[in-house]
Amino acid sequence: MKKKVVVTFVLVVLLASLVVGCSGGKGSKVSDQSQGESQNVSSKKKVLKVGATAGPFAKILERVKPVLAKKGVKLEIVTFTDYVTPNLALAEGEIDANTFQHIPYFDSFKENRGLDLTTVGKTIIIPMAIYSNKYKSLNQLPKGGTVAIPNDPTNGGRALLLFDKAGVFKLKEGAGINATVDDIVDNPKNITIHEVDAAQTARVLPDVDAAAVNSNYALELDMNPKKDSIFIEDANSPYVCIVAVRTEDKGNPVIKKFIDAYQSEEVRQFINEEFNGSVIPAF
Repeated sequence: MKKKVVVTFVLVVLLASLVVGCSGGKGSKVSDQSQGESQNVSSKKKVLKVGATAGPFAKILERVKPVLAKKGVKLEIVTFTDYVTPNLALAEGEIDANTFQHIPYFDSFKENRGLDLTTVGKTIIIPMAIYSNKYKSLNQLPKGGTVAIPNDPTNGGRALLLFDKAGVFKLKEGAGINATVDDIVDNPKNITIHEVDAAQTARVLPDVDAAAVNSNYALELDMNPKKDSIFIEDANSPYVCIVAVRTEDKGNPVIKKFIDAYQSEEVRQFINEEFNGSVIPAF
C-alpha cells in the first residue's frame, strides 16, 4: 500500500466528527444569526440562510459564499454542533436549507420525525474505501482470502455494498444499505469476512487481505482514501451527502442559484485542493 504524505491532525478530528455524527446525536447550535417564523423562501430573497455542521461542510459553504454573491444572493451560514437540530430548524423555517448529512440519515430522520423535507442536490462524499497491505487490486485477492468490515449495522452494510460493487462477492437483490453477511448469495473466491469494531478495521490490515475503512479511521493512520485505497466509493454511493430544503421550496429560483453555486467548478477545485481526497465532490 502506498504511503500518505501528510494529513493534518485538524482534518482527522473534523472528519471523525462527521462520520460518527451522521448516525445522530443531541446538542445545540453554535450560532444562529436570526430566527423567524416558518415560511417558504421568497423567490426575490437576497439573503439565504443555510445550516451546516462545523468542519468541512461549513468550510465549503465559506467558499460557496462569494460564488453565490455573484448571483445576487448573500449566503448566511448557520453553524450547528449536533445532527438533530439542523433538520428541525429547517422544518420550522429558522433556516432555508442545510447541508451536513448523507441520504440514508436524511431519509430515516425525516420519516421518524414526520418532516416535509426533500433533497435538491448532491454535495460531497466522506468516502469509505477498501485498503490492503498485500495487494494492489481486489482482483488479486486469493481464494479463501479474508476481509474485514465494521460490525455495526450502518457501516457494515455500507462496507458490504462496497465489496459487492467491487465484484468481490454478490449480495441478494434489494439488500440495500441494511445488508448483512447473510445477504451474500455468491462468493466465488470463498472469502471469509471478519466483522470488527469500525475503529479497528484499519488496524487489522496486517492480519487480513483487505479491509473496508471509514475515512476518519484511515486518516488516523495517515491513509488517504483517494491515494492509498484499492477501491473507493464514488459519486453514485447511496451515502452521498445532500442539500435539504422544505418541499415547498424545491423549485425555488433562489435555491437553484445556491445549488448552481455549490456545484460550480470553483467549489469543486476548492474541495479537491483543500481536502486532498479525504472529501470528494459528488457533482
